[in-house]
Amino acid sequence: MSRRSLSILIPVVIVFSFLFGLQVGKVQVNSTGTGDKALSSFIDSTIPSSRPSLSLFWDVWDRLQGQYVDPKALNSSTMLYGAIKGMVASLNDPYTVFMDPTESKEFKNNLQGTLEGIGAELSVKDKNLVIMSVLKSSPAEKAGLKANDVILKIDNSVTTDMTIYQAITKIRGEKGTSVKLLMYRKEKGDSFEVTIARDTIRLDSITFEDKGNGLFYIGLHQFTDSTKMELDDAISKIILKEPKGIILDLRNNGGGYLQASIDVLSEFLSGKKEVVGIHRRDTKDDVKDVTSGSGRLSKIPLVVLINGSSASASEIVAGAVQDLKRGIVMGEKSYGKGTVQEIEDNLEGSASLRITIAKWFTPLGRSIDKVGVIPDTVVKLTDDDLKKDRDPQLDAAMKVLKK
Repeated sequence: MSRRSLSILIPVVIVFSFLFGLQVGKVQVNSTGTGDKALSSFIDSTIPSSRPSLSLFWDVWDRLQGQYVDPKALNSSTMLYGAIKGMVASLNDPYTVFMDPTESKEFKNNLQGTLEGIGAELSVKDKNLVIMSVLKSSPAEKAGLKANDVILKIDNSVTTDMTIYQAITKIRGEKGTSVKLLMYRKEKGDSFEVTIARDTIRLDSITFEDKGNGLFYIGLHQFTDSTKMELDDAISKIILKEPKGIILDLRNNGGGYLQASIDVLSEFLSGKKEVVGIHRRDTKDDVKDVTSGSGRLSKIPLVVLINGSSASASEIVAGAVQDLKRGIVMGEKSYGKGTVQEIEDNLEGSASLRITIAKWFTPLGRSIDKVGVIPDTVVKLTDDDLKKDRDPQLDAAMKVLKK
């Protein structure tokens, strides 16, 4: 079974066996009368077994096959995938998701390639379809969309009637075509409509820039398979120029692979440091993930930028920098995703399951789930700043490092 550990969201495509159940001890009740039999029946029906009977499932299946008015609508694969998705959705965990083969392929493209759409990462929050983050320089960013904006309608279709994948499918499309979204933003207090032209979305992991006076900017957009290689390349160029300060920009970074966040921290910390604790089910002690000790930028003054779209792996990095007093965390409160997912990606027919397998904690044992990382220095970025192409957060980071 192939497994990849994520600390993530890249919920743009949120997304076992069918005979899944909880392993529970068997309860036995000796029945001596009708009251005891009723109690026994009640206990048997409320305690899940390791392999529950599927007779009800097949009963409903057969009735649909034999009686449903439109036999052309009875697609066996679609029905099976729908049943599995319903089972997984019953956990009420937006990060544990079954992906059919098409969705699974889309999800992999999210981490390793390019796609065409608007560049917004979606999630489910309080049963609403919300924007978790917008990719840098994407059509979504240019249209002014922000983290926590709620999508009410997609091209006049109400999102409450859609699955997350149906919403993503409607938003995505060929470059040059447009999608109309009805949005709600709490700060505005009212709905508003935007029409966005789709474009090719590049998923580069890292960008970097020489800001002059020994200051360097590293924009980390996703934690992917290529993050370590791209960071290596950036660092090898930076260290040749005797850097005096580094800005690590994690704004609008929705997360990615857990190991990639460890790789990033390894370059900013000297020696081998415990940077995240992973607590799995049925374990007494947390597993502590440790940096490699490479630390090529460990002596360079550091500012980490975060905002409401910085999630998961981004929060692991920001939380470790904050707890270990390695640098200054600046910007706005992060998203607040403190769980780890694992991908089972070789299920039958190339389907996959992303399943929450652990909670993670900062080096000082903090859980940021549903809380977020609170910056050491809060600096707001307003709608007016975006319209006028100002970046007071980056300006504040530059000012701190120049001192």
